[in-house]
Amino acid sequence: MAEILKAILIGIIEGITEWLPISSTGHMILAERFLHWDMPPAFVEMFRVVIQLGAIMAVVVLYWNKLFPFSFGKRPHVKKETGAVWLKILAACLPAAVIGLLFDDEINALFYNPLTVSITLIVYGVLFIIVENRNKYRTVKIKDVPHITYKTALQIGIFQVLSLIPGTS
Repeated sequence: MAEILKAILIGIIEGITEWLPISSTGHMILAERFLHWDMPPAFVEMFRVVIQLGAIMAVVVLYWNKLFPFSFGKRPHVKKETGAVWLKILAACLPAAVIGLLFDDEINALFYNPLTVSITLIVYGVLFIIVENRNKYRTVKIKDVPHITYKTALQIGIFQVLSLIPGTS
């Protein structure tokens, strides 16, 4: 199969899996292996970044009016609330950003391979089922994003460190 067709297929896999809690990066790593995608490692890494950036930009475009604190027509209290949401998002990103920047090479060397991805997809898939079944009758404590505290945002960020391992999101 021509390399361009493989890239398109991997792009389709990314487009479908990015919106689901099933690790789009993990699925791309497995697809690259199964398709025998023979590209230089630097290209593959850049391809993953660019293709995932496309999915992130789709979210930004879709939610622009909600996410942008300076939108015209927003009342002052809504602008303030939107700004607070952004600060909480930054707090949630900090742990993974720090660990990711400090240990990027080690994470790539240890975890970016089909065996690790396969194991983590299975383990976290089973954990998702267990947690969902265990909590299906629990009352939801936080009903919307503005009610997330900075402490909760930071706790979410600490767990997001696990997502640095492909197959865990």
